[in-house]
Amino acid sequence: MRHLKPNEVVWAAQSACVLEASAEKPGNVTRYKDFPDLRYEDFLISAIAIGPALRDVKRVPVGKSILRAIRDTQRFVSYNTNLGIVLLLVPLVKAYGPGNLRKRLSKVLASLTVDDACKAYEAIRLARPGGMGRVEKYDITEEVDITLREAMWLAKDRDSIAMEYVTDYEITFELGYPSLVSYWEQSRNLMDSVVQASLTILAEVPDTLIGRKNGPAIAEEVSRKARMVLEWGGVFSERGKEALEEFDLYLREENHRLNPGTTADLTASSILVALLEGGLYEMFEGRGAAPEARAIPLASRYGR
Repeated sequence: MRHLKPNEVVWAAQSACVLEASAEKPGNVTRYKDFPDLRYEDFLISAIAIGPALRDVKRVPVGKSILRAIRDTQRFVSYNTNLGIVLLLVPLVKAYGPGNLRKRLSKVLASLTVDDACKAYEAIRLARPGGMGRVEKYDITEEVDITLREAMWLAKDRDSIAMEYVTDYEITFELGYPSLVSYWEQSRNLMDSVVQASLTILAEVPDTLIGRKNGPAIAEEVSRKARMVLEWGGVFSERGKEALEEFDLYLREENHRLNPGTTADLTASSILVALLEGGLYEMFEGRGAAPEARAIPLASRYGR
């Protein structure tokens, strides 16, 4: 596999953001479906805006890079479009280099500092994500005196992105990335593969944004419905497409409280790993389409 140049790594990260937003994933803003307060173009602009922060991430600490990316995004988009994505992509871009990506990422995460936590907390306050609530200790509104990874450890049970920080991106590397590549290898349809991989993540990992807004029971119910869509074949069968449309309508209730936003963030990080690891490299080579993919049963690491 050809090693990517620094600019190519940034382009891969920005491409991951665009591909995630462009896929017709259920319950999210997509090319053809906006929210009342968020439009598809807001996500494209956000993907462009984070470029400078990602370009300098090798020489700038993680926390400062996260804060800069969010500040730059907020110059153009007044709502939170990419906080979770930025939190996930910045360490990945910083970790990229010769050798095993996940091992390099583990070292990046282990080296996070108190200042990284302070800067990340500031970025979170600036982005104003929904459903945060309050916690008794180290609430996002308070000053922090622990490292960013320690702060993520405290939040891991209520936020899957925090869980990624303390498991070296287990969901991304062991669920999202391999399922995305498997679907791509069978179908050669990138957008369908992204949708199916997103469904796979949601089916296995209850969305913590939905959980914070509506409670864990509702999040579990959403995951159950995602599993049913996959059982019907998802985007790779006619019955699955019908079930997917019904699922999408269910998620698009008023005020988009059932928006699986954390799943979208994990999908973006899975796409980036696939691009960095070469699993989707063939999409740039103009290969012909393969036979239509089948739904792929994946062994679960999450108790299902």
